[in-house]
Amino acid sequence: MSALQIKRADGILTVQDMGRPGHLAQGLSRGGAMDRLALLEAAALLGARAPLAAIEMAGAGGTFAVTGPLRIALTGAPMAASLDGAPLRWNASHALLPGQILRIGGAQQGVYGYLTPAGGIATEPWLGSRAAHLTIGIGVVLAAGAELPLGPDPDPGRPARALTAAARFGGGTLRLFDGPQTALFDRRVIEAFYATAFRRGPRGNRQGVQLEAGERFTTVQAKGLASDLIAPGEVQLTGDGVPYVLMSECQTMGGYPRIGTVLPDDLPIVAQAPPGAVLHLRRLTLTQALAAHRPEADVLRDLAGRCQPLLRDPATIPDLLSYQLIGGVTRGDDLDRA
Repeated sequence: MSALQIKRADGILTVQDMGRPGHLAQGLSRGGAMDRLALLEAAALLGARAPLAAIEMAGAGGTFAVTGPLRIALTGAPMAASLDGAPLRWNASHALLPGQILRIGGAQQGVYGYLTPAGGIATEPWLGSRAAHLTIGIGVVLAAGAELPLGPDPDPGRPARALTAAARFGGGTLRLFDGPQTALFDRRVIEAFYATAFRRGPRGNRQGVQLEAGERFTTVQAKGLASDLIAPGEVQLTGDGVPYVLMSECQTMGGYPRIGTVLPDDLPIVAQAPPGAVLHLRRLTLTQALAAHRPEADVLRDLAGRCQPLLRDPATIPDLLSYQLIGGVTRGDDLDRA
C-alpha cells in the first residue's frame, strides 16, 4: 500500500472527507471538509464516483512525498505548488513518483486548499468517516513525520485533467432562507439585515464564521429561548446581535436566535472568504431555496463533464528532450504511392 508522507506542515493540516451525517442525536455534528465543493472538484478531476478523503490545508500547505506512484488533485483555495521545483497548475490532477518532492505554499486566495490522492486517504474510519473532528477530539492536526496510508488508484493511467473552479475565494453573495426564529425579529430588523454589506470578521474557525458590520441585529422576543437542534449554514445571532454562520464542526444544540439559513450550495463561499471579504445576503423563500439547491451527486456529474485535458507548458517540462515528439520519418513519395 502506498503512503503519503508529510515532510513539513506549514498550515493547519487535517484529514477530511464529507463528514458523519446522521448523529445529531448523539451530540455529534457532521464535520467534514469546510469547502465540500473542493472535494467534489477533486473527485471529478480524478475520475472518482464519489468524494475521497483528502488533506485539508488551512492557510498553507507544506512539503510532501509518496512511497509509490499515484495521482493527486489540487483544489480549493489556490496555493503555489511545485513538483521538484517545476510549477504545478492548481485545480488540476497530477502524477507523483517516489523520490519527488511536492511543495505547496500559502493560500493566494481563499483559506482552505485540498490535496486529494486518487485512492483517497485510507486511515481507519470511525462512524463511516475518516474526517478529523477537532472540536470533540476525533483525529489530530497533521505534523511533519506523519505518514498516511492510501487506497489503490482505480485508474492509474488516466491522463491529467484540469478544471476551472467556481469563483468563491474573495467573498460574494449568500442566498438565505428563513430560519426557525426568523419570525421573532421585527420586519425592520430583517430588512436592515439583508440590506447590510457584511465583511468576514476576524473570528472564525471550523465551528463558525463571524459576519462583521457596524450594526447589531437583536430581538427582545428571544429572551428565554429554549435550546434546540442547530446545523451548518444557520445564521445565529449572539446576545449582542453579532451574526455567525455555523460551519461544519458547529455545536449540535443552541439557544441563540437564528435569523436565517445559508443555502448549502453557498457555504463554500463562507468557508473560503478571507477576513475582510465582503459578503452580501439575499433572502429566498423556501420554495426558491429548494429550487436553487443542487444535490452534490448532480454537481459532481456536471463537474466531471467540464474537465479538460491538462495542457503542459513546454517551458516547464524539464525532461522535454526525452519525449519522442516525432512518430516516424518519411521521404514523402510513399504518400503519393499510397
